[in-house]
Amino acid sequence: MTHPPTPVQPVRTLPSAESWLSGVPSPARRRLDGYALAAFAFSLPGLAPIAAVLAAIALPRIHKAGTRGRGLAHAALAISACWVIALGVAAVLGVYGDKQAGIGRTVAVTELEVHQCFTANLEVDTLRMVRIADCKAAHSGEAYARVPATLAGLGAEQREAVATRQCATAFEAFVGKPFEQSSLDMYYVVLEDRDVADGNVLCLVGRPERELTGTMRDSQR
Repeated sequence: MTHPPTPVQPVRTLPSAESWLSGVPSPARRRLDGYALAAFAFSLPGLAPIAAVLAAIALPRIHKAGTRGRGLAHAALAISACWVIALGVAAVLGVYGDKQAGIGRTVAVTELEVHQCFTANLEVDTLRMVRIADCKAAHSGEAYARVPATLAGLGAEQREAVATRQCATAFEAFVGKPFEQSSLDMYYVVLEDRDVADGNVLCLVGRPERELTGTMRDSQR
């Protein structure tokens, strides 16, 4: 007795390797774009121009290659924009602060406020006008005190002696060194003859032959 032949099962063909890998991220897709990472790193300390250029390079590269890092590039651009805005606001406030402080304005020496710095020729016989300066920048001198001195009825030499003595006392308290031992020069401007509550003599410190930088408070110079 003959048996019917066993039917041959059709061979199932496997999908190609490419179809098995469809939808699986390639190594290029898993890689983080170096330009995006660098842009983010440069944006954090405020190097906005570099960060913006790197981010601009990174975005089309990411779009073309399908790499990761789009979020980092966008974050770098956002942080850079924040830095630019912050610096702009700081600059505006600085200009406004300088204007409020009168920096750059020319005034009579008698209008100087204590702790204001100024630029002027300290070698003239009579100092009348000064230009208010930023103490952090180079300047000629600084108003460091207003002191009381009874000057009414005194002769020229006596007035000078009294004003000098009062300013010398304030000089040591301000600079941190007695005037006699200091490399700085001292000047005074009589505001009024009569004694007033906030002082009638304005004391100044400076050096005619060279400019100062920074306040002379506690400079020990």
